[in-house]
Amino acid sequence: MAGTTLPRIAVDAMGGDEGVRTMIAGAALARRRHDRFEFLLVGDQTAIEAALENHPNLKAASKILHAPDTVRGDEKPTTALRRAKTTSMGMTIDAVKRGEAGAAVSAGNTGALMAMSKVALRTMPGIDRPALAGLLPTLGDNDLVMLDLGANTDCDARNLVQFAIMGAAYSRIVTGLESPRVRLLNIGTEEMKGTESLRDAAADLKAASAELALSFDGFTEADKLSRGDVDVVVTDGFSGNIALKAVEGAARFVGDLLRRSFMSSLRSKLGFLISRPATELLKHHLDPNNHNGAVFLGLNGVVVKSHGSATAKGVANAVAVAARLLEENLTERISADLARVGAETMRSTGRARTRASAPASTPASTPTSTRAGGAAA
Repeated sequence: MAGTTLPRIAVDAMGGDEGVRTMIAGAALARRRHDRFEFLLVGDQTAIEAALENHPNLKAASKILHAPDTVRGDEKPTTALRRAKTTSMGMTIDAVKRGEAGAAVSAGNTGALMAMSKVALRTMPGIDRPALAGLLPTLGDNDLVMLDLGANTDCDARNLVQFAIMGAAYSRIVTGLESPRVRLLNIGTEEMKGTESLRDAAADLKAASAELALSFDGFTEADKLSRGDVDVVVTDGFSGNIALKAVEGAARFVGDLLRRSFMSSLRSKLGFLISRPATELLKHHLDPNNHNGAVFLGLNGVVVKSHGSATAKGVANAVAVAARLLEENLTERISADLARVGAETMRSTGRARTRASAPASTPASTPTSTRAGGAAA
């Protein structure tokens, strides 16, 4: 890696709602946990240098890359793309493209981050579209990997199968399971339920499951996400984003309801003191900062999206996700899984029914587009 003997993580220090100091504090906390990594801090040099004064450990392991501009939270992706060369977000991603860093972390505008990442890093061979994957808490022993969480509003069966392969590879890293349980999000568990794309994806995953390091078992419903009986849930970005926000809203509702209940009377306050260990455990389990760090899977590089409102602890968790994915060679694992399925299987996935209506002379070996420009927006 250029300029360093240690793996390096590039951090967009200007992204996020809480400002530079929170991003730097989060990186410093992550550095204490992953001291074999160096950091490239991208943004306003004066502001970064001021924030680093409180974190000598991070300062000693960091290089600053000055960026004269930032991406606004309400900025359209197309507008942000035109300014990629001068913004902290664009320069952070470009550092991964140039090999100056192995991974990028940003808490900025999600749409802009996805657009810049697709253009700069391009999609992996065999992947049409990258997907945004995140971790959700469950009642089981492991967190749930869910994708797509908003990168692609419309997906066909081929996209969903690719998401399943990438999600399973990610799950094996974060859970240690050899064969994660994978299901498609649907309005019911019966085989006839859902859209044609969902039913086609289910059929294709069943046919290819023998070649994959995953256990596919049909459909699941949104009310089962937290039960712990599935490790990877696959859906399109429209449904996934709605489901994610519903889960986050339910978690906030439970927390607010408990606080209101415990403050309602003196007896309730005494009950809170008695049950405090249990409520603290619940608070820890529902705190989104403890599960922060969504990943853009399917790119030629690691890009992690931190929540814009994340605390320093949340930023640290996002940086830790990037570090772990570098240590565990996520990109190589996905490539290996795609190769294991086989090129012919992937070409037929989600397209077999389309080809059935095509002229007989249509070649079955049309190569998959591996460029962002060849994937649907």
